[in-house]
Amino acid sequence: MAEPGVETRTRSSVITARAAATFEPVGRSVAAARAFVRDTLQGWGYADVVDDAVVLTSELVTNAVIHAGTAADVLCLRSEDGVRVEVGDRYPEREVPMQGTGQSFGSLERENGRGLLLCAALASRWGVEYTPTRKHVWFRLDLPQRAVGARSAGPALPTSMLPVAEERVRVAVVQIGSAGTITVWNEDARHLFGYATDQVVGKPLTDLAAWPHTPGTGTGIAEALQLSRWEGSYGLRGSDGRVISVYASHLRVRDTHGEPSTVCLLVRDEERAVLQTPQRAPASDRGADSRSTDPFEVFIGSPAPDDLDGLLQRTVERARDMLDGDSAFLLLATDDETELEVRATTGLPSARQRFARVPVEAGTGRYGSARMPAVHEDLTSVPGAVPLLNSTGMRSVVTVPLKVEGRLTGSLGVAAEAAGRYSNEEALRLQFAADRIALAVESARLGELERLRRGSLSFLVEASDLLAGTLDRDQTLALMAQMTVPTLATWCAVYTIADQSSEPYLSYVLHEDEERIDDLKALLSRIDAPDPVPTPGARVWTAPAEAAQRAALLLSKRELGLGSGMPVSSGIGGTMATAAVVGGETVVLPLVARNRVIGMIVLGKPSDDHFRQEILELAEDLSRRAALALDNSRLYSERVAISQSLQRSLLPPELPQIPGVEVEVIYRAAGEGNEVGGDFYDLFPIRDGAYGFAIGDVCGTGPEAAAVTGLARHALRLLAREGFGGPAVLERLNAAILDEGARSRFLTLLYGELWPQEDGSAVLKFVCAGHPLPLRLRQDGTVEPAAEPQPLLGVMDDLELYEEVVTLDPGDVLLCVTDGVTERREGTRMLGDDGLSDVLTTCTGLTAGAVAARVLRAVERFAAEPASDDMAILAMRVHEPHKD
Repeated sequence: MAEPGVETRTRSSVITARAAATFEPVGRSVAAARAFVRDTLQGWGYADVVDDAVVLTSELVTNAVIHAGTAADVLCLRSEDGVRVEVGDRYPEREVPMQGTGQSFGSLERENGRGLLLCAALASRWGVEYTPTRKHVWFRLDLPQRAVGARSAGPALPTSMLPVAEERVRVAVVQIGSAGTITVWNEDARHLFGYATDQVVGKPLTDLAAWPHTPGTGTGIAEALQLSRWEGSYGLRGSDGRVISVYASHLRVRDTHGEPSTVCLLVRDEERAVLQTPQRAPASDRGADSRSTDPFEVFIGSPAPDDLDGLLQRTVERARDMLDGDSAFLLLATDDETELEVRATTGLPSARQRFARVPVEAGTGRYGSARMPAVHEDLTSVPGAVPLLNSTGMRSVVTVPLKVEGRLTGSLGVAAEAAGRYSNEEALRLQFAADRIALAVESARLGELERLRRGSLSFLVEASDLLAGTLDRDQTLALMAQMTVPTLATWCAVYTIADQSSEPYLSYVLHEDEERIDDLKALLSRIDAPDPVPTPGARVWTAPAEAAQRAALLLSKRELGLGSGMPVSSGIGGTMATAAVVGGETVVLPLVARNRVIGMIVLGKPSDDHFRQEILELAEDLSRRAALALDNSRLYSERVAISQSLQRSLLPPELPQIPGVEVEVIYRAAGEGNEVGGDFYDLFPIRDGAYGFAIGDVCGTGPEAAAVTGLARHALRLLAREGFGGPAVLERLNAAILDEGARSRFLTLLYGELWPQEDGSAVLKFVCAGHPLPLRLRQDGTVEPAAEPQPLLGVMDDLELYEEVVTLDPGDVLLCVTDGVTERREGTRMLGDDGLSDVLTTCTGLTAGAVAARVLRAVERFAAEPASDDMAILAMRVHEPHKD
């Protein structure tokens, strides 16, 4: 059964090609069907009818797979003068509304019936066919009539109306191989962007493309290079660092070996007419009852791109073409509706880049508000009425609001270089288009915002973990910069303030291009640091851009011989590149910790780039976390410095030279140096021919242990030099420790006196108060304790200590250690006294230094984990007599 009055076959057309596909009844099949039809028609060279065919196929396949719930069969038939597309489903019982029968087709606002309404509006011919098991809806799109051999044609125009281009139009040809890297770079590409062929071949195009990076969202260019055909605007960063706006046409091809690649043709954006695909002219043979459809309305009726950036860019391009404008722009409102943020432009200078902000209320009158439609016939008579168009050469403009449920969500505008181009009629057309797109834009914006917030949360969690993982100041500064570049900004500088009376100091500089770091640091070092204002939030800082522009101007004059200026470290190329590096928006965020400004973090963008509000809010959150981490690292560094200074004060500055005896001491403090240890040693002269030595361990760490350590060391020297023997010295030290009361700590101590003898031996007198016993290594390799254990100090009032005397023969070694050596553990194993004795047995014939080093190495190798206790090793060896 066919609809009455509607032709169902084109019998005179000869089918020259066909393509068919079946799509399952799932939501993603609609997008797959659109891609199938688009790729098929583009492959046949029928670009003039691709958009209409995709729109109609999308609606008909939606009816089949979504509303009917059956698989959809799509068949494309090519003839010499057009294309026929058939969409079949397996639910023939559904009734089809008929023209002329009083049944309603529905409307564009409703889902049901919209496909047939669009067929009636767009197709040259269409119809419906039934079989017992299937139903087919088909439509035919005729190619526009052209002269023989013409792919597309336009009317002859006066010279004054032709597009403006340079004296020589340069078309860059760039080919991207299957690996995603540049394989071809022609001479025009070198001229446009400044890179020689050998500088770019083998590199990804994504390294040059100025595609914004936002946490939680994709970049998009990699996907664009994989499409069969793509056309649009973006930026490429030139060799001088400046972003050059280009209009590009991409075509995916394959070579004779089947290897795919993408051919990219690029021109300056203002010369887009060289590459831009002409708009399809309306078919001349449509019936009188066919509805005229606005091209922008057709676009709105089709499913929108999945990503917000793609939707906005297509919107401004279609809006510009719909009103035959020279430029177009779309701005989205901030949450408080006080500012509008530029999100998509076409035909405007590069300075009007994304994320620049303008106020919603630009003036006091009705036409100064973005909340109402406005038509400006001549902007020269109302300067500043549309801030975005200042100094662009645009004279007439029409702007309309995007609203959802009465709330301002954005603004869409189209501008022209000629005055008087627009009237209320164009405003109504543009408002109609804006009303159709507003809900889709808001939905995509909320989706992007949700992805951004999730990405921001993940970013802050990772940043907090990294900052909490270090207490080193320099590492904290490096982390602060590395977390912001390139995720939040192109470059970053961190200033620190030591105290309230100090000036800000440039502590760290980072740029995403390492070759720019030195020039950027030199520039920032020449200008005054930003004021340390404690007010939260980001504030704009223009000093770097102004200084770089002055330096570039002075150097340019010097190059031209027009004068002399300040010396610069780099040539004209480097200076211009530095000016481009800091030519975008630069903001300063204070680092406030514990109610004090301890520094500032500066974030910058290259020429003409701006920060979006969400990125600044994320940077503010990061700055609060970074400030606290930086202040913690400062406090920790100060504590470590104090502890290390105190630790050094408790150890002898140098060891005396003892005739006939080698002495070696190794001291290792456990941990990161933030606590003063309780281990100590000393070696000092008592009187002529007599030397005192001590090695001890105070219980605990920290200030209390340090107090007892200092008391013990100084009391030993004082009492020994007063002539007291070993037991008397330790008894008096024990009394002094107990006098400290609650602050006292018990102490293990090995104290002795050494007397070198004329026969080459050495007499030692020991008192070992609770300390690990000293070990004696004889020349024959035997090891034995050199003393007996006695009570430790700081526990009992009445101590009965006695002195032991040992004579070391030439070649003998005396080893004294703290319990950090003997109590070294690995699981349930412990080195112990026996393990230490075994190590010492292998040291026969070694010097005192070699003995101490071997013992330390054995202790370190005993367990994989770092030592948890301080260690002190004191080795003394009596010289052997020289043999003639």
